[in-house]
Amino acid sequence: MPHLPRYDRTKTYQQNFDLAPDPVDVEVPQLAGDWRFAGLPVASPLGIPAGPLLNGRWCLYYASLGFDVLTYKTVRSVERDCYPLPNLLPVRCGQLYGGEDRLPASDTMQGSWAVSFGMPSKSPDFWRRDIEQTRARLPAGKLLSVSVVGTVEDNWTIDDLANDYAQCARWAVASGADCVETNFSCPNVSTCDGQLYQNPAEAQLVAAQVRDAIGAVPYFVKVGQVNTDDEVSQLLAALAPHVTGLAMTNSVAVTVADHTNQLAFDGQRRGICGAAILAASLAQTEHFAQQIEAQQLDLELIGVGGAATAHDVQRYLAAGANSVHLATAAMTNPQVAIEIKQQWSP
Repeated sequence: MPHLPRYDRTKTYQQNFDLAPDPVDVEVPQLAGDWRFAGLPVASPLGIPAGPLLNGRWCLYYASLGFDVLTYKTVRSVERDCYPLPNLLPVRCGQLYGGEDRLPASDTMQGSWAVSFGMPSKSPDFWRRDIEQTRARLPAGKLLSVSVVGTVEDNWTIDDLANDYAQCARWAVASGADCVETNFSCPNVSTCDGQLYQNPAEAQLVAAQVRDAIGAVPYFVKVGQVNTDDEVSQLLAALAPHVTGLAMTNSVAVTVADHTNQLAFDGQRRGICGAAILAASLAQTEHFAQQIEAQQLDLELIGVGGAATAHDVQRYLAAGANSVHLATAAMTNPQVAIEIKQQWSP
C-alpha cells in the first residue's frame, strides 16, 4: 500500500486541519458477523474516538480505511483555539495504572504520547455545516458520532453548563449525527467541563438535560479513569437512566519532563494515550461491565485506550465492550483497521 497521510505532530492543529487528506480507494476486508453500535447496524466494532477526526475530511479519510464508527472531534457552542505546540509529545514508559507522578519525554514515538489540545473547536456555523455534509457522504455501514462539550463562562451555574451541552447536542443531531457523545473527561483542562465524570450529581444533571434535548438518539458519555467499586457504582447510578453507554478510558494523566528534567506544559498534567494505557483501560472496561451485569443495566461500553491489533480489540470485546475505538494507533498507522480486519479470526 502506498504511503498514507497521517497527522503530523510537528505541525500545528490548524495546519493539520487544513491539510486533511481525501478518502483513498483501497480494498478493505469485510468482517463477518452481525455488528451493531447502539442498536444501529454497522460493518464492524472498529471506531475512532474524538481526537484524530478534526473535521469531515478526516472522518471520510478514515472511513475509507476501514473504520466504521467515526467520532467527530469535540465541538463547542463557541470557537476555541488549540493549545500551542507540542500537542502530541512522545513519552517513554511501561504500562500506566494511575498514580504515576512524572514521565520522561522521548524524541521518537514509542507507542504512547502526552496529548495537549485543550478541546479546540470551530464555530457552530462551521461544524454544523461540516457534519451535515460529512454524514451525507459516509458510505453504508458507517456511523457518525459527534462529541460535544459545554464551555464554562464566568459566573455560570451547573444548569448553565448543562444547557450549553444540550444546545451543542441538539445542533449535532439536527446536522445529521447518528449518535452524540458528551465529553465529561479531559485531562488537558482544569475547568469543570473536563472533570464532570468525577462529580456524579453534576454529571447526572447534564446527562438528563442532553437526553431531553436529543430524544431517543443514541447518547454516550466519555469518562476518565475510575478506580473504586464505589466510584463505579455512583457513576453508573447517575448516568444509567439517561445514556446509551459509556466510552472509556480517556487517558491517564501525569506530568512530563524533557531531557533536561524541565517540566513540559508549564508543569500541568496531561493525558497519556496509546499503548501505555491498554492494561488499565481493559481492566476498567471489565470492571464496569461486571457492575452493569450485576445491576442488570441496559448500557453499552466503548473500549478506548491502547488497542492496536486484532488481539487487543478481541480482548476489549471479551472484557465487555460493544465497540472498540482506536486513536493513537490510527494516527501513527492509518491502515491499522485494515490490518486488524486481515488479522481477525473468530
